Amino acid sequence: MSYAILDKENLAEKIFSTRVQAEGIARRARAGQFVILRLDERGERFPLTLCDWSAKEGWIRLVFQVVGRSTGKLSRMEPGEAVLDLVGPLGRPTEVERFGHVICVGGGVGIAATHPICRALREAGNRVTGIIGARTADLLILEEEMEEVTDELLVSTDDGSRGLKGRVTWALEERLKREKADLVMAIGPAIMMKFASAVTREFGVPTKVSLNSIMLDGTGMCGTCRCEVDGKTRFACVDGPEFDGHLVDWNLLLSRLDQYLEEEEVARNLP
Repeated sequence: MSYAILDKENLAEKIFSTRVQAEGIARRARAGQFVILRLDERGERFPLTLCDWSAKEGWIRLVFQVVGRSTGKLSRMEPGEAVLDLVGPLGRPTEVERFGHVICVGGGVGIAATHPICRALREAGNRVTGIIGARTADLLILEEEMEEVTDELLVSTDDGSRGLKGRVTWALEERLKREKADLVMAIGPAIMMKFASAVTREFGVPTKVSLNSIMLDGTGMCGTCRCEVDGKTRFACVDGPEFDGHLVDWNLLLSRLDQYLEEEEVARNLP
């Protein structure tokens, strides 16, 4: 069985959106979950978080950044071509209940994963404030979609080319100085989630993060996505991907991600 690509859009430099026909996944998908793809018989397995889906029409939307061979190949695939393997939905869904005021922070491509979470939390009766950001305006994605699923949306860019000037963590801190939040959800680069968790700890706000650790099989068998949470080993693919941001060992996670990137760079340069 293969999964047809329905459309493709270039959202920003090296950031793409694609919709894939996947009826079974679309029927069961919930906010916070992800899928694992294998593009062809020689391809590697890699995870992508669900950005959107339609159970009625049977499609899922994936937003991804080109960072290696597989994402590069996916970015070059056109409507009518097909993904060989697509497994999901995987991971524990976001815990959705009526918390009160929830601030959802999305950085870079993490905005895509934040989108369905904001929608689910708002549908559950929460007041949702969104904070999204990127290095520059040219790299900012899904602003209109995020406006539709939040009660208020704040935009920031590192260089000030769109919205507030500064990082999303700065915007989060300023908002928490002015207004109480009952929960913060932070999704994006690991370093951003680390600092977002440090900010919310100061204000005593419960915080959930979605760990973008390295994944392989998506079942917890390989152990590749292991992380330390509250001093215990957890596997992001089956125990997460969402965890208490105040309990994650960020230094360990960042060191493992750095090691993986160094190994990937070496592999690319091999003859």
